[in-house]
Amino acid sequence: MTESDMYRKGSEIRRQLMGDSQVQKMAASVYDDPMMKKFGDYAREAVFGMLWSRPGLDLKTRALICVISDAATRAWPELAIHLRMARRQGWTEEELGEGLLHLAGYIGLPSVREAMLTAKEVFAEMRKEGEGA
Repeated sequence: MTESDMYRKGSEIRRQLMGDSQVQKMAASVYDDPMMKKFGDYAREAVFGMLWSRPGLDLKTRALICVISDAATRAWPELAIHLRMARRQGWTEEELGEGLLHLAGYIGLPSVREAMLTAKEVFAEMRKEGEGA
């Protein structure tokens, strides 16, 4: 793929949101085959390059929107990714936990329970990696 300006911008935003080690880990485990590489290239350009770089919301707010959206749609693998991004953008474990708990009245306890179990795992991993407090 020829790297467009949006692709390069998306690569930088993605690296800022995920950190070098997570980007490298995903490159080696998720985007290591041709089909998934195409998906990753598209996401980098269209989602990170075009959506995440739009004016009007900061990266911290956009990360929280993704966390809430993932919990509401029961997208657990994506929730794990977006929780990491949200932590890297300054949301605390307590704030994210409270945001997820707030959803109980709107999306139901089973979804919130699963979201909180995902958050528990992600936060423990991040603390072990030295990325979370």
